[in-house]
Amino acid sequence: MSTTPAPVSERDMAAYWDRAGRVWVEHQVLLDRIMAPIAEAVVEAAGLANGEAVLDVGCGSGATTFAAAWRTGPTGRAVGVDISPALVELARRRAGEDGLEGVEFLLADAQAHAFKAEYDAIVSRFGVMFFPDPVAAFANLRTALKPSGRLAFAAWRSPEENPLALVPLHAAAPLLPEIPKFEKDAPGRFAFADAERVRSILETSGWRGVEIAPLDVTNPLSFDELMTMSLRVGPLNPILKDADEDLRDTVWDAVAIALEPYVKEGVAQMASACWLVTAKA
Repeated sequence: MSTTPAPVSERDMAAYWDRAGRVWVEHQVLLDRIMAPIAEAVVEAAGLANGEAVLDVGCGSGATTFAAAWRTGPTGRAVGVDISPALVELARRRAGEDGLEGVEFLLADAQAHAFKAEYDAIVSRFGVMFFPDPVAAFANLRTALKPSGRLAFAAWRSPEENPLALVPLHAAAPLLPEIPKFEKDAPGRFAFADAERVRSILETSGWRGVEIAPLDVTNPLSFDELMTMSLRVGPLNPILKDADEDLRDTVWDAVAIALEPYVKEGVAQMASACWLVTAKA
C-alpha cells in the first residue's frame, strides 16, 4: 500500500484553520510569548526599513505584523494575511485597541490571492508550511513584491529536534485508536523540516539567493503551560475534544507523567528548533 499522503485541498486547509484558529485565539497570549523571539528574528532577517511596505503571511493574531510595523514606522505599511476568520478578527481588534497606524489585516488564502506588486518584503512566523501546493504558493507570493523585494520566514525543523512535540503523542498512543502522524512532505507543522526540500520549492518557484540557517530558541514554561501546549494547542486537541471525560482524564495523566522529566522546579525549558530562511524575488 502506498505511503504517499493524500493531496490536501485549499478547502481542507480552510476547514483545518477554521477550527485551529479558534484554538489559537483562546491561547493567543501564551503562543505569542513563546514565539516572540522567533518573530523578532524573522523581522530582523527581513531588514525592514522605515517607510517600507511588508506583507506578513499566515499572520495569525498579528504579533509578527505588529513587530514589522514598529520597524516600518508611521510612514510604512504592514499587512497581515491569514486564512482563519477567527485569527484575522482578533488581529484587527488588537490593532484597533492599540491604535496602530499603517497596519491592516486581510482574510485570504495567500496561495491563490491576487496580490499587487506593492511590498518591499514578505515575512512569516510559521505561516508558510501549510500550503497544499507550496511551489504555486511561493510563485504567487513573488507577485506581491517589488522587483527588489525580499523574503524572510521561520519554519520548524524535524519532530526529532523538537522532542516536546513527540512526547505527548507517544504517551497518548497506547490509549487512542489512532494518533496524528507528522508527514514531513505534506502540509503541516513539519512540512519544511528538510532544508533541501525548502530550497527546491523556493528555487522552483523563482526565488534566488536562498539562504537557510538553523534558529534555536528556548522558552521557560510552567507545567500547566506545557500541558496546555501538549493537549489544547497540539495535534491531540481535535482527538480529545470529542472524547469522553474518562478518556480525556486518562490521556491527561499519561501525558503529565511523560512530561515530568522535562520539568525542573516547576519550569520546563521548551526548545524550538527552526529554520530561518531568506531569499530574494
